[in-house]
Amino acid sequence: MEAPGTQRRLAAILVSDMVGYSRLIAKDEEGTLARQHLHRKELIDPTIAAYHGRIVKSTGDGLLVEFPSVVDAFRCAVTIQLAMPEREAQQPEAQRIIYRVGINSGDIVLEDGDIYGDGVNIAARLEGLAEPGGICVSRSVFDQVKGKATSEFADLGARQVKNIAEPIQVYRVRMRPEAAATEYAGAGRSHTTWRRTVIPAALVAIFAVASVVYMTRQAPELEPASVENVSDPVPEKPSIAVLPFANMSGDPTQDYFSDGFSEDIITDLSRVSNLRVINRNSSFTYKGKAVKLEKVGKALGVQYVLQGSIRKSGTRVRITTHLADAGDGTQL
Repeated sequence: MEAPGTQRRLAAILVSDMVGYSRLIAKDEEGTLARQHLHRKELIDPTIAAYHGRIVKSTGDGLLVEFPSVVDAFRCAVTIQLAMPEREAQQPEAQRIIYRVGINSGDIVLEDGDIYGDGVNIAARLEGLAEPGGICVSRSVFDQVKGKATSEFADLGARQVKNIAEPIQVYRVRMRPEAAATEYAGAGRSHTTWRRTVIPAALVAIFAVASVVYMTRQAPELEPASVENVSDPVPEKPSIAVLPFANMSGDPTQDYFSDGFSEDIITDLSRVSNLRVINRNSSFTYKGKAVKLEKVGKALGVQYVLQGSIRKSGTRVRITTHLADAGDGTQL
């Protein structure tokens, strides 16, 4: 019997775990923990928040996350797993941080902020079946995600797992459709393709911003951005917020592509020494919202706002960018 007041609900459950955590800690405790903290801060936690997830429990090497949407849980996992190889590319292969992920959809029990039940246990077993850098999902997740994601799946059949009475149907995610012949061969390639596609457009956007920064520094007679409506104090150096680029493809599964492009620009602009760039967490609060640039400028305390849209069809991508004066909304 359950205690009176026990709460139940349907949810998508994501469980992740770092591959070889004990080995990595034994080899380089300080470096591993520092990189793990950075991955959490810059990639994992913001991505979970962007897809409306709630981190229920966090250990040194693992996460338990609840999502109201199965599709959001799946997209979150794919986004993180595709980003990790590039983030760890400079590390020796034996020291790279790699995650396994399992996703299930089912009934959960809520108690004091934690979640329990077979739905959670199955997600944990799926994580154990995933390959390093990979994702395994249950039949319930597969049924809800197929047709809504560009990924392909390998049916691993029914698996009997520890402490679960009935066998569970397991599907392994093939990260890219073109990797169908080889499990996870596309995971590394996806970032190569991604960067070859978006770098030219990103450079155009960055060049536009850099030009304005240069002009405001090199030409005192040039009228600077309006600052009357920008929150005080106005930064001494040029400041900018990059809003999430709108996905105009008509395909919600391309949101991760648009978000990733926006994040790349934020990262690259942050390397410009005389430019103050608002972090992703603050900028992404405006995702999907119709906003007035003057209000954005005032709320974030910036002089410039970069925004745009992405329309992707097959292998073709059309990217539009606009650099605006946040004081009065004028397009620059």
